[in-house]
Amino acid sequence: MRNILFFLFASIGLVLSAQKKSAKFSVESAQVKIPQGIQFTNLSAQAKSYEWDFGDGVKSTEKDPIHHYKKSGIYHVSLKAMFGKKTKDFKMKIEVLHPDQCLVRIETQYGNMLVHLYDETPQHRDNFTKLAEEGFYQDLIFHRVISGFMIQGGDPDSRNANANSPLGSGGPGYTIPAEINKRFIHKKGALAAARTGDAVNPQKKSSGSQFYIVQGGVQTEDMLTRIEDQKGIKYSEDQIKTYTSIGGTPFLDQEYTVFGEVIEGLEVIDKIAAVQTGRADRPAEDVKMKIYFLH
Repeated sequence: MRNILFFLFASIGLVLSAQKKSAKFSVESAQVKIPQGIQFTNLSAQAKSYEWDFGDGVKSTEKDPIHHYKKSGIYHVSLKAMFGKKTKDFKMKIEVLHPDQCLVRIETQYGNMLVHLYDETPQHRDNFTKLAEEGFYQDLIFHRVISGFMIQGGDPDSRNANANSPLGSGGPGYTIPAEINKRFIHKKGALAAARTGDAVNPQKKSSGSQFYIVQGGVQTEDMLTRIEDQKGIKYSEDQIKTYTSIGGTPFLDQEYTVFGEVIEGLEVIDKIAAVQTGRADRPAEDVKMKIYFLH
C-alpha cells in the first residue's frame, strides 16, 4: 500500500512539475530564406497572455504567430509569457537568408501580393526597388481600377488625395527608357510600367513610378492570331497556353514595359478589380498600398 501511494504522489508531482509556469517556443528551422515565413509554436505553460518581439521592429500578441521577414540577417526573437503580474522570457536566434530572386511585397487591405521583378529589365527593377526602399509607395492608392483589365497605382499625388483630385499625372520627376522584351507578355498578374501615349512619347518611355497589374481575361487562339497579325509578333506555345488558361490583355504587348509578375496573391487582383469605382475609374473607397523590397 505504501508503494502504491508513493508512486501515486510521485506521478502527481511529475504532472505538477510539468505544468510549472514557463516561457518557451519552437520553430521548424532556425534558418529560413526569404520569402518563407516562420511558424512560431508556443510551448509556454500556464501563461495568460504573450508578447512577441521578432527583432525587426515588429511585435505580436498572438499565441502562435507566423512572421515574414523583409530583410536578410540575424534576428533575436523574444517571447514574454505573462502570468498576471509575473513574466518569464525565452529567446532564440533566427537566421534569414537572401531570396533567390528579386522580390517585392505589395500589401493592401484586400491581401498581399508577392512580386518577382525581372533581371532582364534592370532599369525598371532597380528603380522600383529603390522607390520601395525609400518608402515612396507607402500609403499611395490604386487610383485607377478597371474590372477585367487592370489595377493602376504609384501616383505620389494620390497620397491623402481628396475624392475630387485629378490623379494619374504624378511621378518622381523622371522617366525610364523602355525595356520591352518579347518574352514578357501581359498575362494575368503581369507588372508593367504606365506611360504617356505615343503622340507625346514615341519612344515608349515609362513613368518613373506609376505601374499597373494586369487582370485581363481568358483569350482564344483566334484572338491571339489576330493580334499576331496586327502587331507582327509571334507567340510561343507557352505564351498561347498562358493566355488561353489564366488570361491577360495581349493587345498591350510590345507597347509597355512588363518588368515583373505576381507569383503569390493573384486572387488579390480580382478582389481589388471588383471594388466599386466612380469618376475616372477611381475606387469609391481608397485602396491603399505598402510596398516592401525583400532582400
